[in-house]
Amino acid sequence: MALEEKRAWSMLLVAIVSYAVFLALVLGRAGDEPLARTPYVAALLWTVGGAIVANIVLHIALAALSPEDADTKDQRDREIHRFGEHVGQSFVVLGGVAGLVLAMAGSDQFWIANAIYLAFVLSSLLGSVTKIVSYRLGFHPW
Repeated sequence: MALEEKRAWSMLLVAIVSYAVFLALVLGRAGDEPLARTPYVAALLWTVGGAIVANIVLHIALAALSPEDADTKDQRDREIHRFGEHVGQSFVVLGGVAGLVLAMAGSDQFWIANAIYLAFVLSSLLGSVTKIVSYRLGFHPW
């Protein structure tokens, strides 16, 4: 398995775990209050920060475990990476549009922030899945 594919797997895992932790924290604090009144900012910042740190640590660990592959990135790896990033960025755009629509509709900041955060998570998931599928089933540039 190529190092870039391993990195895609680690990104997928970190995105799923960090968002699940965020949801557990926010939903666990909700209680009888409306969800929009639940404190979410600290949980969002900590889970995003933790995901960034976890990704860095996992990438370093993967490179250390396979040092022969750490510096090799061929044309196929670059094309798959670029393709996965382009596919994943579609959710960043959708999240931005969703945030704008929610803001124009006068929605609570809770919903705007959560829509944008979900878009970033879905972007990471879709980009990672695209890379993994490209490695597994083959990649044919247009």
